[in-house]
Amino acid sequence: MTTPKRRIWGWFFFDWASQPYNTLLMTFIFAPYMASIMQDGTAAQTVWGYGIGAAGILIALGSPLLGTIADHTGGRMRFILLFSLMYVIGSWGLWYARPDDPNIWLVMLSFGIGLLGMEFATTFTNSLLPDLGTREEIGRISGSGWAFGYLGGVVSLILVLFFLAENPEGKTLLGGAPLFGLDAASREGTRAVGPFTAIWYAIFMVPFFLWVREPRKADAISVSAAARRALPDLKQSLRALPHQRSLFHFLISSMLYRDALNGMFTFGGIYAAGVLGWSVTFVGIFGILAAITGAVFTWLGGHADSRFGPKPVIKGCLVILSLVAISIVFVSREAVFGLAVGPESHMPDIAFFILGGLIGAAGGSIQAASRTMMVRQADPERITEAFGLYALAGKATSFIAPLSIAVVTAATQSQAAGITPLVVLFLIGLILLAPVRPQGDHATP
Repeated sequence: MTTPKRRIWGWFFFDWASQPYNTLLMTFIFAPYMASIMQDGTAAQTVWGYGIGAAGILIALGSPLLGTIADHTGGRMRFILLFSLMYVIGSWGLWYARPDDPNIWLVMLSFGIGLLGMEFATTFTNSLLPDLGTREEIGRISGSGWAFGYLGGVVSLILVLFFLAENPEGKTLLGGAPLFGLDAASREGTRAVGPFTAIWYAIFMVPFFLWVREPRKADAISVSAAARRALPDLKQSLRALPHQRSLFHFLISSMLYRDALNGMFTFGGIYAAGVLGWSVTFVGIFGILAAITGAVFTWLGGHADSRFGPKPVIKGCLVILSLVAISIVFVSREAVFGLAVGPESHMPDIAFFILGGLIGAAGGSIQAASRTMMVRQADPERITEAFGLYALAGKATSFIAPLSIAVVTAATQSQAAGITPLVVLFLIGLILLAPVRPQGDHATP
């Protein structure tokens, strides 16, 4: 029997199951591995930026239309199953990134398929949030779910570092060879992070599909009929949006700061590998610290959200993330915040560890609070449509941060300079948040 508590826990398990794509593939293991086998951090950051930017364009075009179709058919669970298959297939394909012949086109295609699956699935699981509790409970539920996802990222990262990913000497963090007879010389331990991520997702999505039930939709129509109505309905919603001032400003604000945050997560590992010369193993240790910090502070942020509302949480996190983005530019192997350091100094590493902890803490809290802010901004009678617009806002410009990083990096031939567009996006997002009403347009003044 599916109880309300079990349904919430089933929803939590999506965050647990899907987090390794962000933790292992986009940030701490696979991205720096690609930088190492390309032997050029600037080139890797450029290729990574263009690849993720292209996937972002597809996400922007597909998310709102798919969301509208699912809204009319009431079939979100079957869409989540389809996107889960894409997640598994795409992440498994990263096994073929051989160090002697990385086959960049195949690798980026596989990564893009998996990324599309993860992002589309996230869109539909987020739309289930309003049905999990009251308005007062949503903040705590959202924050706890995101914190649970961070813990999943920590556990998966520890397992990979201890038993799979090898250092330049061919040893895992425990000092042994990769498990299952994987060949360290061919980097099979590190490449196995792709299949590991696929298997992890397949196993831990079982509670989600067993315990989460979508409310029946009385006026559901066929998929073909919904597809015909999707574009006209979406156009109508977009035309009406500027008249909902608070919702409109929140969507634009979140569109920019979520894009900047994704850029920070995506390029953190590549930046550390290229600028500080960190190995995949060292980047992984950095990831464990950031994820643990993120889990603790996202859980606390969820409780602060329930008590004070999501807007103060979002504003505080944006200030922190803006300062972190500025600080990253001033950390290199040669200097830390303008102070020259020797080649053997650990100060750059310590500084980046601290910044990583702040990224994890503020990044998780702001994403969890943004989900609950969307619930408050939406008309309760049209909550699913509102989450469709939230998906559109989140994906419509999801290519700006990675593409701007790629362009600036290529133009300046500097990874540090390539990070500067994130500062601009965070600050604009903070400014646009000011007119947003904590209870939305529909609240009584």
